[in-house]
Amino acid sequence: MCEIFCFNSNKPKQLNTCLECFYNHSEQHPDGWGLANMQSNGFVIDKEPVKATCSQHLKNILSNPVVSKNVFAHIRLATMGEIVSPNCHPFIEMDDSNRSWMLIHNGTIFDYPPLDKYKEFESGDTDSERILLYIIDKVNEFEKDKGAPSTIKERFNLLSDLIADLSKNNKLNLMIYDGDLTYIHSNMKESLYYLKSDDSFLVASTPVNDEEGWMQVELNKLFGLIDGNIIFESEEHENEYILTKEHEEYIQNFMDSLKKGDKFYG
Repeated sequence: MCEIFCFNSNKPKQLNTCLECFYNHSEQHPDGWGLANMQSNGFVIDKEPVKATCSQHLKNILSNPVVSKNVFAHIRLATMGEIVSPNCHPFIEMDDSNRSWMLIHNGTIFDYPPLDKYKEFESGDTDSERILLYIIDKVNEFEKDKGAPSTIKERFNLLSDLIADLSKNNKLNLMIYDGDLTYIHSNMKESLYYLKSDDSFLVASTPVNDEEGWMQVELNKLFGLIDGNIIFESEEHENEYILTKEHEEYIQNFMDSLKKGDKFYG
């Protein structure tokens, strides 16, 4: 699978130590890295299809202070899509209201036919990118029907429904940012944790420092964060993901196809 990381705060903080710890996990997740620094004047995105600990570009970034209120990071273990730059997270797309969206994903979509049509339009060939394209289409449809831009609460409610449906029989640990709200979702036990301070949330697949207080993200709920606080919390759905033998075989078939240099689509 992959590992994901998010920092959400009401004031900028330097994150180099946590990011260095996070990227050191790339020995087990060697198929690419990504970093998204969300500044008030736009998103700064860096990513490469190489192991994070082998990336000179990432070393150069982390040799300077990484300071922000909103940072996302990803290290990839490919379970869908080739090991190329367009398949590295984060994924960025714009909706019809000129709102930029970012998504990083830890998991695999085993069965969700509404995503299939996006294979024709995506830049790479991952299920994760298709999730973002699907969400943006649904936001565009909502705003077209409304005849006006959506509110933050309307977008949260819409994504709550979409993600609950997407999570059926699929592993869906997601972090999404729409320029206002950070969305966090997990549906697999012991696969996403958070550390809360007075003014921030640090969320990661595994703890990235030795501080006490790391807790498992509550399963099967969508959370909306702004400035280090939970602004919205969805109702709990019933789609906890449990890895099955069939899913293990599916992932292994993909890994084998990478070694052979074959194209593999789910």
